[in-house]
This record gives sequence, C-alpha cells and structure tokens, in this order.
Amino acid sequence: MFGIYLKRELSRRKKAALVIAMGLALGIALVITVNSVSAGMQQAQDKVLQSLYGLGTDMTVTKAQSAPTGNSSSRPKFDFDAKSDSSRTQSSDRVMTQGGQSLKSSLVTEVAAQKGVASAVGALSLNVTKVDGSFTQGKAKSSTTQQQGGQGGPGGGTSTGQPQVQGGGASFDVNSYSVAGVDVADQDLGPLATSKITKGRTFTASGTNAKVAVLSKSYAKENKKTVGKTLTISGTKYTIIGIATPDSSDSTTDVYLPLKQAQTLGDAKNKVTTIYVQATDSKQIDAVKSTIQKNISGTTVTTSADLADTVSGSLSTAANLATNVGKWLSIAVLVAAFLVAALLTSSAVSRRVREFGTLKALGWPSRKVTRQVVGESIVNGLLGGALGIALGLGAAYAVTAISPKLTAELGSTGGGGGGMGGGPGGGGPGQQAASAAKNTMEVALSAPVSVTTIALAAGLAIAGGLIAGAMGGWRASRMRPADALRSVS
Repeated sequence: MFGIYLKRELSRRKKAALVIAMGLALGIALVITVNSVSAGMQQAQDKVLQSLYGLGTDMTVTKAQSAPTGNSSSRPKFDFDAKSDSSRTQSSDRVMTQGGQSLKSSLVTEVAAQKGVASAVGALSLNVTKVDGSFTQGKAKSSTTQQQGGQGGPGGGTSTGQPQVQGGGASFDVNSYSVAGVDVADQDLGPLATSKITKGRTFTASGTNAKVAVLSKSYAKENKKTVGKTLTISGTKYTIIGIATPDSSDSTTDVYLPLKQAQTLGDAKNKVTTIYVQATDSKQIDAVKSTIQKNISGTTVTTSADLADTVSGSLSTAANLATNVGKWLSIAVLVAAFLVAALLTSSAVSRRVREFGTLKALGWPSRKVTRQVVGESIVNGLLGGALGIALGLGAAYAVTAISPKLTAELGSTGGGGGGMGGGPGGGGPGQQAASAAKNTMEVALSAPVSVTTIALAAGLAIAGGLIAGAMGGWRASRMRPADALRSVS
C-alpha cells in the first residue's frame, strides 16, 4: 500500500517534486564542486612542493646565509683584459654556492643517525654566472659586475651592461643558471628525485666523480643541448648523458652533476648546502625536526608544512577562496536548499488537507500519514542527490578539461638551500630576479572527485529529504478529519 500510494502521489506531483529536487541538487552540486576544486588545489600545491622541495622529502637541513661584513660584497665580479683586437671574444664563469652557507658533508651521516630519520642525502646547490663579451680600443684591465636579470635560460637570466674600460668600449652578455650536485649513490631523495630521465640515462653509483651531466628539459631546449654533446663550466667539459623532465611544472635546477664534481667546481670540498631528510613516520615529522635542531646546532630545519606556508601567487589565492569562501558559501546554499525544500514540502502538505483529513477519517493513524510524507520527501531528496551529483561531476569535469593555469611562487623560509627559495648566494638585483623567476612555477588545476565526496553528497541528499519530510510530516500530523470537511465547504 505504501509503495503504490507513494508512486501515485509522486507521479501526480511531478512539477512540485522536481522543484524540491532541483533546490537540493544545486546545493549538493556546489558542495561537490567546491570539494573537488579544493582537492585539486591541494594536489597542485603538492606538485609544487615536490618540484621545489624533493620527492619523498619530509624536511631539509640547511644553514642560513650570513650577512656580508664591512665593505665585502657577494656580487660576482669578472676580470677581462681589454685588448685592441675587437674580434676577440672573452668568456668567464663565476661559480658560487647558492642558497646558504655550506655544511660539512659529515653532517649528512649525523642527521641520518638521528631518531626518526629513515634516510638523509646531501646536495650542493651552485649558481653559475657566465659572461661573454668583446672589448675594443682599450689596454687597461676591466672589471664588471652583473647588474640585472632578464630573459635567459630557464631559471636563469641574461643581462647586458657596460663594463668600466679605460680608453675603449665593450659589450657583453650575462647568463646565470643553476647547478645541483647529486649524490649518485642515492637518487631517491634530493633535487633529481622529482624528475624522470626522458632521454639518455641517469648517473650510475660508480660514477661518483665522473665528468658527466644531466640537463633539465627546458634548459637543454633553450640552449640547444642534446645527449652526447658537452657542456663547459669554468673550463671543464662535461658530457651530457641524460635529459630530465620534471614530474610537474618547470625544473628549479638547470644542470645536475655528481656531487664530487659539483664540490670541485664550487671549491667546496666535502661540503653540501642542503640535506634532504625522510622520516620513518610522517606523523612524527615535528618530533624529528625538534630532535635535529636540538642535537645539531647552527642549522635550520624546514618541513614541507613550513614550505607550504611560503607558497603564494594565484594558486594560494584560489586555494584560500576555495577553502574559506567556498566552504561558507556551500554551507549557506545547503542551509537555504534544506529550508526551501522544507517550506515547499510543508506548503504541499497544506494543499493536501482534504486528502490527509479523509485518510484520517478512514482510520489512518498520524504516524502512517507522517511516514507517507517522509517517504515522498526522501524520494525527492534522492532525486535531488542524483541530479546534484550529476551537476557536480559535470562542473568538476569542466574544470579538469579547461585546466586553468595557476602560478605558485615560493618565498624564502629563512634557511636557504636548494629548492628552498633562497637567492643564489645573496647576489645583487640580477641574481634576485633570476631567483624569483626560478621559484615561480605554473601548474594546471584539476578537480578530482573522490568516493568520499560522492558519499557525502548522498548523505546530504538523504538529510535534506529527512528535514523536509520532518517538516511536512509534522504539518500533516496536526490535521484532523474536520479539516477535510471544512476544505470541502
């Protein structure tokens, strides 16, 4: 009897049922959309942190860069002999450690021995500033300092300025790029862990001091470098053995070398700038951080949570909107949808006074009438849930298909270090511009819908139906057979 009556009443009141269902559907669709976009924001941020921080890395250990003392300056200077032969082109490289003061390589073993640390790997971040230029009509020695960054290689920068030359002139180009020294015996952590070798091969464990290099895809393309060619840095030729493509966005490192070669190149024997750390338990990261800071003085420990706080740009803005505005907007729309559904159901019950009054006169108890109204409301809620899930999935699919581009900028956490947002050795404006460009990444937004979100939507649909049914059932339970007679007159 219940099922037959339910089917008949819903078929008779299709328009009213559809209105109630659509109200619930809009609220549920908004909840799905906001949840899926928020999940996409989190995935995008994770991709940025992996690219800039290191795959599987829970924290990094660095040492903050000390401020220059006296009249010292950390800007790179280059000396050239200004010859009268204008056809002669001169080139000079200046290699500097990037991001912070160096740490002893022995600290890697010390960090790895701390309680809660699963593994630790050292890396050396370098910044190479290359100057190419020619001089005319001069005999004095010329010195120039990089002045400003521009559009150079990926993550690097080129600038053009005029050196101080007595009795002549000069023109030169400045190009800055980053180099990372990789522990070839353990490449699961560190700067190369977030990239895949798409051409050639990676380093071998036996090649700890081999003169070989792996280039990032963007840097190789920009400089027309391929596997088998050579790259010269400060007079040393490195054979290119592989091209690395980052798992997401652009690489923050242009050139990868074996750690020992990078140490020789940067005059930093037995030194590293960053120690990448993986904890045994991700839930104990804060405890491991405290342990390292307590037992190894003079270091800065930065966790992925610390790094996440420094992410800005359109990704951060959109994430805040989705988390804050989106959450409260979803709640407001849901409350409104539930309220409208309840009011519409109550109004529909009021128009059925004759029907319910007659049923009571025939002997139907109030609970049976209430059950009938609640059953109809739950069906309306389920219909609204189905429509809402369809609309929400459609919106999420549209966001994923469009894949709007978001930018993420990683600010300094104070510790420096590779991938930590520190400038290249505290250089001048040009180096700061290059560092800023290197720490700006572009990610595509997606909107994944999880099973949990679908389950939440179904639960909200049932809850909306129950709330509307409770309101309508309460209204129906108060009706009496006399109300039916009055409605007839």
